[in-house]
Amino acid sequence: MKLAARLDHIEPFYVMECAKAASEIARGPLCDPAQGGRPMIYLNIGEPDFGAAPAVQAAAQACISQGLTQYTAATGLPALREALSAWYQQHFGLSIAPERIVITAGASAALQLACLALFERGDEVLMPDPCYPCNRHFVAAADARAVLLPTGPEQRFQPSSEQVSAAWGPQTRGVVLASPSNPTGTSIEPAELRAIVETVRAHGGVSIVDEIYLGLSYDPRFAGSALALGEDVISVNSFSKYFGMTGWRLGWLVLPPDLVAPIEKLAQNLFICPSTIAQHAALAAFEPASIAEFERRRQLLRERRDFIVPALQALGFKVPVVPDGAFYVWMDCSDLHPNAWDFAFELMHSAQIALTPGRDFGRIGAERWLRLSFASSMKDLQATVARLSEVLRPRRP
Repeated sequence: MKLAARLDHIEPFYVMECAKAASEIARGPLCDPAQGGRPMIYLNIGEPDFGAAPAVQAAAQACISQGLTQYTAATGLPALREALSAWYQQHFGLSIAPERIVITAGASAALQLACLALFERGDEVLMPDPCYPCNRHFVAAADARAVLLPTGPEQRFQPSSEQVSAAWGPQTRGVVLASPSNPTGTSIEPAELRAIVETVRAHGGVSIVDEIYLGLSYDPRFAGSALALGEDVISVNSFSKYFGMTGWRLGWLVLPPDLVAPIEKLAQNLFICPSTIAQHAALAAFEPASIAEFERRRQLLRERRDFIVPALQALGFKVPVVPDGAFYVWMDCSDLHPNAWDFAFELMHSAQIALTPGRDFGRIGAERWLRLSFASSMKDLQATVARLSEVLRPRRP
């Protein structure tokens, strides 16, 4: 069978390959208590352990019992678009018209729609190295090409306006940024983000900002949305992270007014509409009790970060930038092992801990980096530190 050539530019999602390996080990003797094993600790997937808020779960059940399961408009329930508009006003002081908000089948669908609407063969799109791998693959699926800008700890693993300006060429169409970022948990300095958007605007390009971790910010300096920089900025967001609705597959786009109709046309053809049940359930996420619960969880995640980062540093991992958002630690393991991919598999076997090697996320020095998700319980994080201390003691510098 002949496959489309675009598949040549889309690599396997190695995070999922590692997850499959961890699950296989978890079914074997190393994790079987009857054979002296211990459970696998999964710190490799970016999924909060909290789940949907009680009011959201109840709203989903009510939606089903009342038979509210028919298609919605491709742009989503008007009430949900209005709720998001009010959320932006209340939490960020931004006046975002509901008509600019398009509900999507997760942030993945949002990015796919944006890329298909804006990019085509021959286009180049700038993004940082490291970055979430699917972002560059969405660009590739539109037959365009991702151009990675190398970043390091001195710039918080985020690109600069100078890099964007220097890399801009005749085929460059825009930038895809993420703030806070997966895998680093770092945000773009507000002044730098403004400078990047202004640089892109001056070149007639488009700025797409992945803000799915925006609600999980631990530093007020980075708590603002890129939407404050102008109507031409496109924001991608999701109910998965702050709102704890990962498997519900619900996200949204905030678009320039002129882009709403083209995105709607694509969404009608590619997705029909997002999940009706998930949309009705998400309305309950904006109730005061739900927001209070999400804020409580955000504080718990901050406490987990404040525990795990210094603990990892004491074990010999280098964490050059403390994450200011999301729930990831991007750590350099080169003092402990020369290859993060091999090290990740070694730790699955020796410590029954699943981490994510940097192979997915970039090209520059990826073999040095591991990503740890602290979205698991404090109990799991404490057990992780104990196990790592046990297996790393002989090799620590």
